[in-house]
Amino acid sequence: MKIGLVISTSEPEIVWNAFRFGVTALNANHGVKVFLLNKGVEIEDIKDDKFDIKGQLHQFIENKGQILACGTCLKAREKEGSNVCPISTMKDLLKMVEDSEKILTFG
Repeated sequence: MKIGLVISTSEPEIVWNAFRFGVTALNANHGVKVFLLNKGVEIEDIKDDKFDIKGQLHQFIENKGQILACGTCLKAREKEGSNVCPISTMKDLLKMVEDSEKILTFG
């Protein structure tokens, strides 16, 4: 199954659980794409002692999960794209929604 996740928060526990779900789905042989929107584009800056977001993010990428990040949201925060948060557009989000069999939102 193709699963799309939309993450629109930088709240550590929510982001951690979103990527835990993504890793679980990838390990069950599902295709998973994440679109970072709003504060979701700030995931690389999240530091939390209780929730290992960087670890989950690393597992997600290692397991061939794909991440897209809203370019306008990055620009509004004076951030640039990165390997983790590549600049994407609303057209990319639309394509992800059209291609996915299920969409889940976090945030």
